[in-house]
Amino acid sequence: MFQPLLGKRVIDVTQVLAGPYCTYQLALMGAEVIKVEMPGQGDWTRAGGNDEELKEAGFALSFLTQNSNKKSVTLNLKKPGGVAVLKQLIEGADVFVENFKPGTAAGLGIGYEDVKGLNPRLVYASLSAYGQDGPIGHRPAYDHIIQGMVGIMHTTGTPESVPNKVGSPYIDYATGLMGAFAVVSALLERERTGTGQRVDVAMLDSAMLLMASLAVSTMETGNSPPPTGNEAFSGSPSSGTYETQDGLIMLAANNERQFHTLCKAVGRSDLAEDTRFATPAARKNNIPALRAEFAALFRTKTAAEWEAVLDEARVPGVRVRKMHETLAEPQLAARGLMQKVALEGMSREVALPSLGFKANGEVTAPRTSPPRLGQHTDEVLGALGLDVAKLRTDGVI
Repeated sequence: MFQPLLGKRVIDVTQVLAGPYCTYQLALMGAEVIKVEMPGQGDWTRAGGNDEELKEAGFALSFLTQNSNKKSVTLNLKKPGGVAVLKQLIEGADVFVENFKPGTAAGLGIGYEDVKGLNPRLVYASLSAYGQDGPIGHRPAYDHIIQGMVGIMHTTGTPESVPNKVGSPYIDYATGLMGAFAVVSALLERERTGTGQRVDVAMLDSAMLLMASLAVSTMETGNSPPPTGNEAFSGSPSSGTYETQDGLIMLAANNERQFHTLCKAVGRSDLAEDTRFATPAARKNNIPALRAEFAALFRTKTAAEWEAVLDEARVPGVRVRKMHETLAEPQLAARGLMQKVALEGMSREVALPSLGFKANGEVTAPRTSPPRLGQHTDEVLGALGLDVAKLRTDGVI
């Protein structure tokens, strides 16, 4: 299997989405990830969602999504004894990942300056809303707060409907991916230099990089991008969405070859010869007229029928689907993106995400169930030679 991080130990004190998704990527790549959670409580996503059976088991779907392949250890970091144990874990780790509000880790005695002397080769990664510095670096936030901050809401929807939040917590997951990228990069740098690394990952930065071209354009022109609704980023009149008999078709015929191929495929070669549409400049000057032609045309068939026509002609196009339809697509099965995992102590399986790329033609899928709260406490702390029974009596675990 593709396990580039095999033999690496990660201490993970993150919660919710971005941090756990970061360490989930590391776990999928073979790292031993020890998830540190509050005794009797754990990551608060364990208790979310509407599936009562899973909530009761501490396996809410929002928790399951990004916590396979990990070990769970309970530690009360509000007690000095809990911090002392955590420092022992850090001493033997390759990576430490936290997503506290900036300043909180230092307040607990586990900031970078507190622990770098314990383990000079440690990769210390912090994930936060706005970063570890700057005038608002101290602020907490969640995905939708950052969406409100970065301008994406004013590009999502039509002029009549903006601003709109993007439906998925995509900034959380983008930050998790950025965090994993940063950690792997820092491990490589450590191998090159022999010294530990400090990594600072911000949701704000990740969100802006998801909109890199818009950010560059705005920086250069001073103009914020307008809402584009369901139209293509290219602005091409032969791209975007059109209504069909039963739904929407999304197509992209951006260049000359694609435009001529599209016109031929839909039985309207005459449009490519019409002086109003014969050149890119002409089409740009006659967008409403061209869109009207296509709008009337695409209403004559179903979205699935048009998708088949476009596919045969090799014009990028797709029937606009709902999530459950996409998940039923054979292409998803072929990619192996979602893999069934049996849940610890339950007669249930849940489909969970694999690593987002194939390596050597193979899928890197989750291998073990997300852990029950504290499932590995005795195993991990016992290996340190600690008196687990006393720690439990003292309320440390």
